[in-house]
Amino acid sequence: MVTGNDLLKLGLKPGKWFKDALEYINANALEGEALHAYLDTVKPAPEIPLLARPVPFHENIRAETAVEQANIDYVKQSMDLLMCTPTVVAGAIMPDACPAGPLGTIPVGGVVATHRAIHPGMHSADICCSVMLTNLGKVDPKTVLDVAQGITHFGPGGREEARQFALPAEIEAEMRANPFLNSERSLKMAREHLGTQGDGNHFLYVGVSAATGDTMLVTHHGSRGVGAVLYGHGMKIAEFFRREISPETHPANAWIPSDTPEGENYWRALQTVRAWTKRNHEVLHEAIAAQLAAPVLQRYWNEHNFVFRDGDVFYHAKGATPLDPKFMPDITGPRIIPLNMAQPILIVEGATTANNLGFAPHGAGRNLSRTRHKYSKIGQTNEEIFAEETQGIDARFFFNRIDISELPSAYKNAEDVKQQITDFNLATVIDEIQPYGCIMAGDWEQDAPWRKKKLAKKAAEAAAAADSPADTSALVGE
Repeated sequence: MVTGNDLLKLGLKPGKWFKDALEYINANALEGEALHAYLDTVKPAPEIPLLARPVPFHENIRAETAVEQANIDYVKQSMDLLMCTPTVVAGAIMPDACPAGPLGTIPVGGVVATHRAIHPGMHSADICCSVMLTNLGKVDPKTVLDVAQGITHFGPGGREEARQFALPAEIEAEMRANPFLNSERSLKMAREHLGTQGDGNHFLYVGVSAATGDTMLVTHHGSRGVGAVLYGHGMKIAEFFRREISPETHPANAWIPSDTPEGENYWRALQTVRAWTKRNHEVLHEAIAAQLAAPVLQRYWNEHNFVFRDGDVFYHAKGATPLDPKFMPDITGPRIIPLNMAQPILIVEGATTANNLGFAPHGAGRNLSRTRHKYSKIGQTNEEIFAEETQGIDARFFFNRIDISELPSAYKNAEDVKQQITDFNLATVIDEIQPYGCIMAGDWEQDAPWRKKKLAKKAAEAAAAADSPADTSALVGE
């Protein structure tokens, strides 16, 4: 009788497969060549080591200051580690590149192409973060912004039932048919979060086309809780495969083999989340246009945080705008690159080149983290900073709390990024949407329930301490 120890002596890696293999071997009395032939068909594939050297990547970026150079140095170190992942075949960084985590994780403004592998950590939790533009003709921009403020939704959570938009039946059907999306939690979020924009750098922007004078509405947000839940599931499955087939790979770069049932389901789930996110933009644009009774002269969109496929190669764009039509089956217009609230949004076209891999930047990116940027402004009040940096535009925060980490100085110099787009032949600017104003979430956490509860608790403790008798133990013996 063949035992597990016998398989271990043959140098085989133990696992769940031992049980079934031993049952088959002993049931069929396999030995000698027949035993080895069978084991060759069922034993796990050898572990896949990291690449001995990183795959070279294209650097479409240059530093204009010492701070920018430090930023780029970190990004390059991170990419060097990431490009040793065994699935990687190509990579690039854009002018907006900035760190998005510990060394070895894909940076914002990074593109990484892999063979037969989907890496959830390379698209991150904000799956399909994207921008949509609607041309509303000659409507007054202030009126558009006023109407939009009453319709959009920023901050945590979703819409109350009375203000929810209808979840399309085809999207719900796709979610129910996919093991990654068919939980009641995901379906609940799909309904409640439709027509919401979240927080952070997401925005609703109103401006005027430099080419036509038409008023343009642009929204920026992703898949909200729907995508975040999918990301969590994807990372767990990827970690399972990592432990089995490539334990040397950094957990952030774990992958799901695309030709497995899990990989096929995950790819389909990504497409469903993409469809949901597109609809997330559309319901806001449709509602705003309807209330304005304004014509919709043109509408187009593009994601910049997604996984794109070309045969067996998967392009992971972490904050990079797809240019190649093969990446966007529903293309209806040029591409949209926002910079900051006080600068024009760039409308671009472009072709795939050797150095851009079919992508352009997604925005301006950051040189400093939010926290470090806030520290750099010590000495000025939030109101002073806001007045200085938003002069000439109608900038609003949904929660009426200024978030200085989203003001223009928090981002890279817009003119430098625009110049580098030209210098590295990444895209051609065909129009600019001049800013009238925008809405962002603002610092909603100042009034968050958890923060109020914490402050109330501290206040109660302070009041209790003030009311208690003074500690006189130190006076004994005097």
